[in-house]
Amino acid sequence: MSIHLTSFARTRLFPRVPRPNTIQDCSAEQFEQYLNEHAPDKVIDGYAPFCKLFVYRNWTRTRCLTVPVTDDNRHLLRSAYEARTREELPVLVRWFEGVESPVADYLVVIMYSQEQLEKEGSRIDAQWGVVGCLYTAAPEEIPMAPITMMRNALGVEEGGSGVPMDRDAYRRAVTFWENNANWR
Repeated sequence: MSIHLTSFARTRLFPRVPRPNTIQDCSAEQFEQYLNEHAPDKVIDGYAPFCKLFVYRNWTRTRCLTVPVTDDNRHLLRSAYEARTREELPVLVRWFEGVESPVADYLVVIMYSQEQLEKEGSRIDAQWGVVGCLYTAAPEEIPMAPITMMRNALGVEEGGSGVPMDRDAYRRAVTFWENNANWR
């Protein structure tokens, strides 16, 4: 099995200016090397046949991606319109400022097949391409953000994958994201 860290994931997981809510203690090259040298603890089917989630015990000091929303921290939520890339349209996002989550127990690496990445305009010389990573306390995925589900349903032209909306998965995601938020 061969794994490639896509440029999309590289800029989000390893930004030029390091942030405390991204992968810690290793470079993008070291991350890709680790994934290629270590088998995942388990593999979970993703939201489409071309998507797999490779679960690894966290070997870094990377912190959990989300924090539960409570009455005590709700006042620390912020929001803005942001785009993930220069080509995408900005969407409304929210996050905590002034909170820090615990160190994650697991890194859940989101992989797309070589064939899917080619459909989306990214040629890789590997079987799998990393498109994202979830930092979690449990060896399982957290629901995809509802806006990401919508973008995927819009198609490749809008930065998605072209997978139709799963209304039940969308409702589960809304329940999760109403009660949790990312942090910065």
